[in-house]
Amino acid sequence: MPTRRTLLAATAAAAASPALAACGEQAGAARMTRQAHRAPGERVNLAFWTWVPLQKAVALWNKLHPDIHVTVQTVPANTSGGYQKMHASLKAGDPPDLAQVEYYALPEFMLVRGLTDLTAYGADRLKKHYVDWQWQQGVFAGRTYAIPQGSGPMGFFYRADLYDKWDLEAPRTWDEFRQAAKRIKKRSGGDSFVTAFPPVNAQWFASFPWQRGAHWVRTEGDTWIVDLTDEKTRQVADFWDGMVRDKLVAPLQDSQSSFFKGLQTGQLAGWLGAQWQDALLRGNAPGTKGKWRVAELPQWERGEHASANWGGSATAILQGTRHPAEALKFAHWLNTDPGSIELLVAAGYGWPSAELELAGSPLDKRDPFFGGQVYNEVFRTSDRNVDTSWRFAPTTTQSYAHIQDNIGRAVAGHGTLRQALADAQGMFVDDLQAKGLDARSAR
Repeated sequence: MPTRRTLLAATAAAAASPALAACGEQAGAARMTRQAHRAPGERVNLAFWTWVPLQKAVALWNKLHPDIHVTVQTVPANTSGGYQKMHASLKAGDPPDLAQVEYYALPEFMLVRGLTDLTAYGADRLKKHYVDWQWQQGVFAGRTYAIPQGSGPMGFFYRADLYDKWDLEAPRTWDEFRQAAKRIKKRSGGDSFVTAFPPVNAQWFASFPWQRGAHWVRTEGDTWIVDLTDEKTRQVADFWDGMVRDKLVAPLQDSQSSFFKGLQTGQLAGWLGAQWQDALLRGNAPGTKGKWRVAELPQWERGEHASANWGGSATAILQGTRHPAEALKFAHWLNTDPGSIELLVAAGYGWPSAELELAGSPLDKRDPFFGGQVYNEVFRTSDRNVDTSWRFAPTTTQSYAHIQDNIGRAVAGHGTLRQALADAQGMFVDDLQAKGLDARSAR
């Protein structure tokens, strides 16, 4: 069996799929997965923990598959308590059969042997039905441990009515974005901003170095290299430093009441967000129906289409289930069945992981909220231009917490974003070394 050190390091290998087999020194799961005997006609009951509103899709499954009943239990989102609850259930030996686990968190669950090896139950035969880069998020050491559900290609949501009022077009480059910010501030008398800058959201911020072509983690042999101070990341940091310093963006935390109020009132004339946030706009700013449009992210070089991803989750089958075959059958149906996908799209779950053509799909619709625009054409382009070599470390949760704490202090006036990232780099390295890994800063 490969060593734990080698397997952990391979997680970040850009030239291969992440390879993090279940060989941790300390297992976080009190019991291992085992297929229970099932008598003919016996109904299986599966528990699924998630914070995504999947109830309608699950209800459809239960109607069509009365022999395998799935019960949804809503848990707090990701690091708000959901992952802690999952890890606690693994240690207690009483986990749910299935759980919502974001792509960045999969390596962390692998560290504690918290995921079921699905290759043993025929998962690899399903690969052809999925977008390859999303499928690879759940592959470690050549074996499959999770079924991809959806991703979050980035775009620019903007208020077309306000842009028309101020005689502006959607910015195509970051230079144009800054110029638009100046005009919006001036023409609105300081009442509106081009967008918000969340003081504490490392995943949102990371999407911009990602788009620029930076790579925050990589490996050399068995050594993890952390690089938050490369030239491309510094360029992004300096850009946003200038926007914050010149008060061209509103320092509002996303998904908070003040943020949603800004969307409702026009204080925020736009938002750089992931595709799945279309549902948040509809649900929290219904009075702005018809006023929004979507454009590609601004580019560093005119004519490019570089993009990035924010979010994305897998349907994971946790270690300890007694019904892995049935859970796999459900997970595959949930994420590929046309009826399920249509319900998931309506619920705002993100960009599908299933291989499908936009034409004729639930995403191929003129949307009244976006003024009749087939706005998912923008996200199709975005999805096709995501740099899929970006990798996540098995310490992403705690390491990104350091990053956003430091960014928050910079936004509050204590230093620059460049310095905030440089300081966080050392903490990132410490996190990896605390796992018993060789790690160092790139510079």
